[in-house]
Amino acid sequence: MVNLTQRLTEFLSAKSFGHFINGAYTSGNSEETIDVVNPATEETIASVSLGSSDDVDQAVRSAKTAFDYNSPWRKMTPDDRGKLLFAFADKIEEHKETLAQLVTLENGKLIKDARSSDVGGAAKTFRYYAGWTTKIEGETLDISQAQKGGKQNFAFTRREPIGVVAAIVPWNFPLSIASWKVAPALAAGCTVVLKPSEETPLSALLFAELATEAGLPPGVLNVVTGDGSTTGAALTSHKGVSKVTFTGSTRTGKIIGKTAMDNVTGVSLELGGKSPAIVFDDALDFDAAAKGVAAGIFRNQGQVCVAGSRVYIQKKVFDKVLTDVSHIAQKMKISHGFDESADLGPLVSKGHLEGVCSYIRSGLDEGARLLSGGEQPFDKGYYLQPTIFSATDNKQTIVQEEIFGPVLVAVPFTNLEDALQKANDSTMGLAATVWTKDISKAMSMVNRLQAGVVYVNSPVRSDPNLPLGGYKHSGIGRELGKTGVYAYTTLKSVNIVY
Repeated sequence: MVNLTQRLTEFLSAKSFGHFINGAYTSGNSEETIDVVNPATEETIASVSLGSSDDVDQAVRSAKTAFDYNSPWRKMTPDDRGKLLFAFADKIEEHKETLAQLVTLENGKLIKDARSSDVGGAAKTFRYYAGWTTKIEGETLDISQAQKGGKQNFAFTRREPIGVVAAIVPWNFPLSIASWKVAPALAAGCTVVLKPSEETPLSALLFAELATEAGLPPGVLNVVTGDGSTTGAALTSHKGVSKVTFTGSTRTGKIIGKTAMDNVTGVSLELGGKSPAIVFDDALDFDAAAKGVAAGIFRNQGQVCVAGSRVYIQKKVFDKVLTDVSHIAQKMKISHGFDESADLGPLVSKGHLEGVCSYIRSGLDEGARLLSGGEQPFDKGYYLQPTIFSATDNKQTIVQEEIFGPVLVAVPFTNLEDALQKANDSTMGLAATVWTKDISKAMSMVNRLQAGVVYVNSPVRSDPNLPLGGYKHSGIGRELGKTGVYAYTTLKSVNIVY
């Protein structure tokens, strides 16, 4: 039995949750609810309201009021806004174990990953953007407009907060990805309506509680729970929203993009990935490469947007590297997320597990060779063994489509040109990794890979100061870094004639 923190025990005692709007919980206008299920035990943790269009409207109106030019939030100095974000980061760290336990309960991920990636990552991101509140800049410009009577121009630009932001986040990193959107939006001076995934809504609600305790004014951060077809659709189509930021599937992102265009609403989309890992026969350290490839796909049960789910290995070392990766996978301990010694936890839901298993069947049907895994090890819980395929056809479904689970497919290549052709043969282009000790070869790959993020001799990791986003169907725009905060501003050009 896991010893939950007192704060989490008190939080979960509510059993049923409404939305968090204008600094407080409010009952949903709809009687419909969604159960939140522990993927390790298949037991219901709590239920949340299925947000209606009226709930969404209430949240957006609250955010618009908080964004009013005469509101306390808009009157706040950049320095004071930064202090609030620092205070929020402190709150997140103060309740690190509570938040991590909650993420593990509703998501299934390993508690050690919840502490570091989700909670630690969220605190780090808020601290990073707290420093940006005082550094948002415009420019002075020398323009060539002729003015009569010897008058002159003084032209400049200024960046202003874009307005109410609709932030829709996935279930795989519910807190860290929420922080990627909320922190820069608040740093820019915007207000936010956050819609978490229906699989992991509880951590977002506690997140909003802590923001209020840190001193965030009412209405600046609101949370509406619900599904995509009802709640998400109402939020992305609301005319009071000035910017939609979404992380999730390419299919859903296309729908959101079309809706945003109808309203001429700004949009950022961080979508699917089918990221290649490319191992050359001159890799600096083959053991490190095998461990890096394994970490790149099996971290968080493969439920990572930048997961290296297809590995291209040069023919000379194909069998060796693939055997090493397989041995690593076979030794991984599968257990519930609260097991500190576990290497792999459950997938997030029954439906998602079924979807991943359908891809395994597809791989077998299309002739890929199953090297290890592919089975559900326990009778209860949404667990799946780490799975490795070997294939020669780059057009197979498991090579081309995002599986979002612990499934790796390995394909051999002959030379650099062959590796590039195979790696770029995808509708997606989020991330890639390259393993070689030849700097010229590494730079050639970096220059020609169609990916928004490229790591050499390491699996992909996120950092608040490193922009993240993709090419092709992997999205529009970038998150994190300076680009991330400027994405929540709009540019105003001014010319004073004197």
